[in-house]
Amino acid sequence: MDPEGVLSPPSGSVPPARATRGPRLGLGSEGARSLLIAIVSSIVFFGLIAYVVVNSAGWPRVQAQFLDAELFWASLPKVVSKFWVNVQLFLIAEALILVFGLLLAVLRSMPGPVVFPLRLMATIYVDIFRAVPGVLVIIALGIGIPALRIEGIPKDEFFWAIVVLTLVYSAYVSEVYRAGIESVHASQSAAARSLGLSQLQTMRHVVVPQAVRRILPPLLNDFVALQKDTALVGLTGLLEILAVANFQKNEHFNLSPVTGAAVFFLIVTIPFTRLVDYLIKRDKARTQAQ
Repeated sequence: MDPEGVLSPPSGSVPPARATRGPRLGLGSEGARSLLIAIVSSIVFFGLIAYVVVNSAGWPRVQAQFLDAELFWASLPKVVSKFWVNVQLFLIAEALILVFGLLLAVLRSMPGPVVFPLRLMATIYVDIFRAVPGVLVIIALGIGIPALRIEGIPKDEFFWAIVVLTLVYSAYVSEVYRAGIESVHASQSAAARSLGLSQLQTMRHVVVPQAVRRILPPLLNDFVALQKDTALVGLTGLLEILAVANFQKNEHFNLSPVTGAAVFFLIVTIPFTRLVDYLIKRDKARTQAQ
């Protein structure tokens, strides 16, 4: 101990080495070399693919049908103007799916014979809407029900598009919720019940909050798929981005407007996908640190 009362290292001991500062970009020589190899190999790989495609026998015809630059830019404003409909569908359906999917998951996770009928109904619902292709559900509900002309039932295409997307995706999202609920250790529920909480209070205050934090990345993956599938509801007659692109295609007998719709979906969806990847990596790093 030194005169000031601070513990000093024993005589003859080597002081710990001061941490050296790493490279500014965090790559180092090996990392920079690997990055360079990755860039060069990617350029060669995709260059070869482009060379094969451009020099294929049918490329001129494909280019004229799918990549007519003049028609692409001429039709793009009309196509993009309807994307707001897809955004509205996505936002409204997402809010409903989050609530309805959680309700289904909670019903399927509730123990005891008293709630067996509700648990059975929720199970049948999930099995049906996960088994039937979404396109068939759109045709059956979005077209079939309004065609019945029953008094009091809305006939608006936007309404039925929301209904169909909510019904289909709630079945998938409920399974994501249920996986998160079942991943919470049973001791958490037992501790909550021992403190006097009811089964519903335990689910609300203990189990569900932990489950939601764990399932956030896969939940966002489902919403990436939902954002794309809003284009399917054009089958009901709703004028959204893909439906307008199809009208332009039929008017000009050319698929370039559909290519424009696809490009716009890529521009909007890819950042969302990268956000999901970032959240998955962050969650993995947090889990490994624990």
